[in-house]
Formats: sequence, structure tokens, C-alpha cells
Amino acid sequence: MPDKKQSNPKKPKVPKPGVFVSLMTDFGFKRIFGVKELMLNFLNTVLDIEGGIVEIHYTNPEKLGLTKDERKAIIDLICTTGNNEQIIVEMQAIPQEYFKDRVLFYASRIIQEQSIQGENWDYKLPPVYSINILNFNLNKKEKTKKYVSVVQLIEKETHKVFYDKLTFVFIELKRFKKTISELDNLYERWIYIIKYLQKLQNEPVEIQDKIFKLLFKTAKIANMTKNEVTNYLKDLINMNIVKNELELKDRKIAEMGAVITQKDYALSQKDRIIAQYEQKYGTLNVK
Repeated sequence: MPDKKQSNPKKPKVPKPGVFVSLMTDFGFKRIFGVKELMLNFLNTVLDIEGGIVEIHYTNPEKLGLTKDERKAIIDLICTTGNNEQIIVEMQAIPQEYFKDRVLFYASRIIQEQSIQGENWDYKLPPVYSINILNFNLNKKEKTKKYVSVVQLIEKETHKVFYDKLTFVFIELKRFKKTISELDNLYERWIYIIKYLQKLQNEPVEIQDKIFKLLFKTAKIANMTKNEVTNYLKDLINMNIVKNELELKDRKIAEMGAVITQKDYALSQKDRIIAQYEQKYGTLNVK
């Protein structure tokens, strides 16, 4: 007789959706930032582009390689501005090894697409911006309160910007600790909403900007169709499964580390005892 538990695996627990969607999910992220008015406001808040951004259109987020054998890149959202700036906007809810490499790989694909066939191309490229919203710390060992980093190519000795048309922005949500009463500007209100939207029970009186009224209306689950709610719940379940698997992996690594630490301590104690014996009685042949 087959084991019932094995033949009937436990279904993933359906999480409670709350009042507003989570921007950590692919569904919630694209639902909010797929609205041009919201995306425009966010981009102008985050990026210091001269004259601001007044127009955007979304482009295909699937970037193919130059040959059929090259790996394709699937990016969350890509925008092109009226001045032809290329902007990647990514949400990364789960830590990923070699994340910096991935960010550079995605940006390189955008740059690669700018090449123009023909003899007269002078290699002039439009600016490329990569905005990365992270629900983890890029460097766990680094102790800092800094939650936004802007990265460009610089000259190593002078630290002067060498190339100003490739910019990476990293927003680390875990490092953002401000309460709603401590928010000083639009940038901080955006980060607060991105981090805590799914936990809010109503529209905060402290955040009553016109743009956020549109955001709350768009994010409210009660305003979604049955099919949209189903798709959102699927995203929540998948995210929770991955999160649980990572937590289990981290727990096993921690347990293995504890065992190794205990063994190292036992060996060090053994070495200490042997050293004391040899100091007192002479060399001791102990394996």
C-alpha cells in the first residue's frame, strides 16, 4: 500500500491577501508600475535626469541574444523615454547569488540592442538606467543605514565619473527603517509604500498625495476581477514556496555550521591538552 502522505502531497497554504497587493510579487509590481502615471512619477523621483521625464512607452521585457544559442534575458519592466533613455525597473524579492552580475548582464543586453547596422554608425548610445528594488541587502556583512546607492563607472584614483550614460540604482528595502511619521520627502514615501503596501489596512492619512491615491486605488484587491485575484494569489503562493525553501536551506547551513564549530572547538581543546602535556612531559605521539 502506498503511503497516503506521499501519494497525496499537501497543497501549498493559500496566504491571506490583505487589502492591497504586494509589490514584491510579479503581479503586484506590474499592476502598479504598468500604469504610466505611476511609473513616470516614480522614475522622476528616483532619477536625476535633466529636464525630467515627460513621456515613456513600455518595450518588450524579453531580450533575446544575438544568436539562437545565447541565453535570453527576461526583465520585469523596461521603458523608453521621449528622449530615448532606456530604463530597466526590477523588483527582486528573494536573494539571488551573483545578483550584481545579473544586473550588468541585463543592462548589457539593452546596450547591445542599440547597435545600428551600416557604415555610418558612430557608436553614440542613449543613456541606460537600471533601477533595482531589493528586499534583501546586497552585502549582508556591511553595517550601514544607507538604503539607496547610485553606481556609475568612475576613474579609480580621482573618483570622477568616467561614463555618465550607464547608471545603476539599488534601493535596499531591508535597510529602510523609517516610520510613516518620519517620512521627509516623496522618495521616502515611495520606498515606504513599496515596502509596506501589502501590510496596510487603509490609506494612511500621512500619505495623501494625488499620485498615491491613484496607487491605492490600483492596488486595492477589492477593485480587482476574480481572475486577477486568482493570478495574484498564485504569485503569492509561489513566492512563499521559494521563501520557505530558502529559509530551510539557510537553517540547514546554520545547523551544519554549528556542528562544525563544535568539532573545531573539540579539536582545539584536544590540541591544547596535548600541548600542555608535551610542555610538561615531553613529546607525546597521539593521533
